[in-house]
Amino acid sequence: MKRDLQVYFEDILDSIDLIEKYTANITKVEFIKSLKIQDAVIRRYEIIGEAVKHIPQDFKKDYPKVPWKKIVGARDVFVHEYFGVKVERIWDSITNDLGPLKKQIRTMIEEYKT
Repeated sequence: MKRDLQVYFEDILDSIDLIEKYTANITKVEFIKSLKIQDAVIRRYEIIGEAVKHIPQDFKKDYPKVPWKKIVGARDVFVHEYFGVKVERIWDSITNDLGPLKKQIRTMIEEYKT
């Protein structure tokens, strides 16, 4: 059964919300020390990347400011090169990239509904 584009958007937003929940009220040092939180966050990034892979290219072209290739590339690193993952880069992504991505996905959802 083919999934609707809306479902992929929801997968992304749900994962962002969970990452925010997992990392709320902790510092970068606490994140680096917690393998449990790292594992949970990495899994959610994998889900975000997988959802992005299923968004049609024609749709992605309408949103060139979203770093689609970077998101999928990060997913591929998490899945295939786990030992090459730099925890500090994950933290930087959490603090710098998730907020803007969440906002962009919400905009897409509103535009997709109309």
